[in-house]
Amino acid sequence: MQRFIAPAVFAIAVVLGGCQASTPAMPTPVHGYVTDMKAFDAFIATRPTPDQFRATYPDVQLMLPGTVSTMEYRSNNSRYYAELDKDGRITGGHFS
Repeated sequence: MQRFIAPAVFAIAVVLGGCQASTPAMPTPVHGYVTDMKAFDAFIATRPTPDQFRATYPDVQLMLPGTVSTMEYRSNNSRYYAELDKDGRITGGHFS
């Protein structure tokens, strides 16, 4: 009976260890405007929250639905109009 206790405790530890939720690492802030579109698209594919977007791209003006802005034209990827899902996460958008 005792020889089954150690493997059972080990199996339970392995199963419970797999249930732990790991916190995703925050990406390093990218200063300046967006120049690496491949990396930016990969970041948007993670469905970040607006706060995560601002932390990762602090120099890009994030425009959420309903936000009022000026009508100036920007060609340097410095203003991003985000599309949100029902949970408020960014699912896509465009630069202007």
